[in-house]
Amino acid sequence: MSNVPDNLKYKQTHEWVESLNDGSVRIGITDHAQDLLGDMVYIELPEVGRKVKAGEECGVVESVKAASDLYSPISGEITAVNEALATQPETPNKDPYGEGWILCIKPDDPAELNGLMNAQAYRDLIASESH
Repeated sequence: MSNVPDNLKYKQTHEWVESLNDGSVRIGITDHAQDLLGDMVYIELPEVGRKVKAGEECGVVESVKAASDLYSPISGEITAVNEALATQPETPNKDPYGEGWILCIKPDDPAELNGLMNAQAYRDLIASESH
């Protein structure tokens, strides 16, 4: 079973969201997603300052198996990207919830976070997909 930390929120498209103390959120792909994709070879990062809407494609994650779009779980402005992924795209394979984070967003409406799945709902989603 994939690692699904209880302190994060999740999107059906397999992104995780961590609320930070400054009101922004950190986003990455879940352990389940990196496991399905396999070894990462390239991550296309969005531009800092770009405004995104919830559900909008904002990057691409490429692995030896496939390329997959990265979707913004919430609407807001991208305030940071993990520049280290440009030279170390395999980081989400090793540490998807830590050093493998992909971007940070300052939410337009923090209440949007309430529409994301909690850890148990995400575990249920993964279980239903594997059958």
